Amino acid sequence: MRFLAIIPARYASTRFPGKPLADIGGKTMIRRVYERATQAFEYVYVATDNQEIYNEVVKYGGKALMTSPHHINGTSRVLEAMYKAEEECGVECKFVINVQGDEPFIEPEQLLELSRCFDDVENDQPQIATLVKLIEDREEIFNPNSPKVVFDSRMNALYFSRSPIPYIRDIAKESWPGNFKFYKHIGLYGYRRDILIKVCSMAPGRLEGAENLEQLRWLENCIRIRVAETKFKSYSVDTPQDLEQLRISGVLI
Repeated sequence: MRFLAIIPARYASTRFPGKPLADIGGKTMIRRVYERATQAFEYVYVATDNQEIYNEVVKYGGKALMTSPHHINGTSRVLEAMYKAEEECGVECKFVINVQGDEPFIEPEQLLELSRCFDDVENDQPQIATLVKLIEDREEIFNPNSPKVVFDSRMNALYFSRSPIPYIRDIAKESWPGNFKFYKHIGLYGYRRDILIKVCSMAPGRLEGAENLEQLRWLENCIRIRVAETKFKSYSVDTPQDLEQLRISGVLI
């Protein structure tokens, strides 16, 4: 098994309880994510701590795993699910793809763009891979809820921040969008198997504490994160209002 895709799905959510079971055009959110992930990968599992979510996945023929309710983040839940999936399949994977369970309109091609990062052995195969997208909305550059990223000439991440990066000196902020390309981080990750195990044992770092971005813990510990640029928009659903906005914008019909 080369790629194992895991979709973490919690029932408890402060802003949207039961979010994975929300109805979106006649299908639950978790079903939509699962079906899109299976268009990119052969081995796909939902990792949940909730029996209702587990039952929903199994009901439509999907694969689900029950995991501990005590995980501090989605990454550790993915690790537990990886071990259980490997035991069920009887073989170890090489790479793990963490598919966000709250992006019901994720494009299978995005998942493939992420997986192709691990084909690059000429420039040192990455330890972790993620996606970025060119920011086209100037307001998003200054939105702290939309993390930004800068990367080197080999597409390795240098830093992630909730602030606009880089800071453009000697140019008024309102003119920044026209003078530099800013990139948004898309929270989709691929891990080399041994690195997923490693990062789950790392203590939180100073930078992570400052920005509340888990990926900064990995950079602080010298983990190489490769980025790939995608042209596809990301539609994350965090609240019931987000769903309504998708209907208004025409994404959800």
